[in-house]
Amino acid sequence: MSDWGPVFVAVVLFILLSPGLLIQMPGHNRFIEFGNFKTSGVSILVHSILYFALICIFLLAVGVHMYVGS
Repeated sequence: MSDWGPVFVAVVLFILLSPGLLIQMPGHNRFIEFGNFKTSGVSILVHSILYFALICIFLLAVGVHMYVGS
């Protein structure tokens, strides 16, 4: 059996925290902008820090595990 929990969490967080896809922090005109499909260097930095913090929480503190296979 293989543990697919870390892979699943990493992919979902990567999709949700891609700057400009769903949200962008900080935005160009406001602090949070939704679905503008634009990004900036500061936004990339903020989203990467959030990604690192959330993946550490989910994988190290919570310990998400998903076993697939026989």
